[in-house]
Amino acid sequence: MNLKKPDRIGLKTQSTWCPGCGHGLVTRLIAEAVDELGINEKFVMVHDVACNGGARAIMRFDAISTAHGRPLATASGYQRIRPDNVVCAYLGDGACYSIGAAELIHTALRNENITGVVVNNTVYGMTGGQMSPATLPGEKTTSSPRGKDPSRYGTLDVFRLLDQMNIAFLARGEVYDVPSIKKTKALIAKAMKNQMEKRGFSLVEALAPCPTNLHMTPVKSKEFMHTEAVKYFPLGVCIDQSEGGAAK
Repeated sequence: MNLKKPDRIGLKTQSTWCPGCGHGLVTRLIAEAVDELGINEKFVMVHDVACNGGARAIMRFDAISTAHGRPLATASGYQRIRPDNVVCAYLGDGACYSIGAAELIHTALRNENITGVVVNNTVYGMTGGQMSPATLPGEKTTSSPRGKDPSRYGTLDVFRLLDQMNIAFLARGEVYDVPSIKKTKALIAKAMKNQMEKRGFSLVEALAPCPTNLHMTPVKSKEFMHTEAVKYFPLGVCIDQSEGGAAK
């Protein structure tokens, strides 16, 4: 197992993430995948303004910051004028599935040749822990203090939303333990390879803990995502149009 720090990871300022936040792990996986694919000089990150934006403090890639929920649209535009570069839109479940839902649907409809990485922690992180489309039934948030009513608000699973779309790749991993973290990195690398081979839109969701807004310790929030969130968000590959089949 290679424990070397990715070439483009290095603190510019103090991290903005809370202790136990899953963003640090997902960010490192992106950097490791880029390193291993040898595309450091061709890789561009498109950041949301929410917690995902904290990646700017530790990643030394060319980057674009967008309005809330707009990384997919921005990444699509960038890729069209720089088709030989690899662009990754990095955002959360609230930004992607609520504020940026239109951008998600039309990126998939057009099968834009970009990579999307979504950190799903079932809440809006930066804005105060409000209910997102991915909040679990009965889950308490600042905007559902009695627990989310699924009959009124539903629970959005991106697999069900996009499973009939003609896109290149759709998969979900988690950052629970070493084996699951390695699998999630393989999914992210597969998505980037698809873009390099001009296959179209690839989206990888990573289930990740948010101890602050789940009001749990880092360990308990990690267990919550592993045992409760996976009941509604199954892990694995939903769509894989590449010749090699599902990522392993």
